Amino acid sequence: MRTIGLLGGMSWESSALYYRLLNEAVREQLGGLHSARCVLLSVDFAEIARLQEAGDWDRAGELLAADARSLQAAGAEIVLLCTNTMHTVADAVTAGLEVPLLHIGDSTAEAITAAGLTRVGLLGTRYTMEQPFLADRLTAAGLQVVVPEQADRDLVHGVIYEELVLGVVREESRQAYREVVDRLVARGAQGVILGCTEIELLVGPDDVDVPTFPTTALHVAAAVRAALAGEPPAVPPTIDG
Repeated sequence: MRTIGLLGGMSWESSALYYRLLNEAVREQLGGLHSARCVLLSVDFAEIARLQEAGDWDRAGELLAADARSLQAAGAEIVLLCTNTMHTVADAVTAGLEVPLLHIGDSTAEAITAAGLTRVGLLGTRYTMEQPFLADRLTAAGLQVVVPEQADRDLVHGVIYEELVLGVVREESRQAYREVVDRLVARGAQGVILGCTEIELLVGPDDVDVPTFPTTALHVAAAVRAALAGEPPAVPPTIDG
């Protein structure tokens, strides 16, 4: 089993989800008492959020690249940047590594394509919805990306930063997200990308009428496939008699 490096803390709420899903997936595939071999570096999100707000992506990239190198030094053989938004500096992080960084956009595009969809809505932070780093990667994979109108982008972003990163999950916000998705569907979206790791704390496949693509879960699945490549699958227990 290869060691997975988790660069998290953006926010720690979503990093906890990454850790749980990662260990559940390894246990499911290998059985018994197996769990994921991983190292976690969790940053102070307040510092990263300040740089986001200031638009100082270069400095944010420098900080995360240094942290990714620390993960590599700690034994990580695969690195996950446990956030959609900060994939805007993925190139800077990758440049400093000798091990692969698994891009969240690649696992998402793969899942959408496998589902046979071509036009999808994108929910995320304002940065993810308005900057090209994720949409362009999906477009390069042959997909059309639809983002919410300005008022809906403000709503989606506000719920993430004012509620979800603080561990607050409100039914009113879930309903508001449903309505945002409905408006994306009316514009031709065949499914919706839950393109912020915290959104999966609020919205799931039972909350909307179109397929959902939870980037955290998809990212974790890709990491587990890479980490367990060549590992034998779990052997079902033998039942006597």
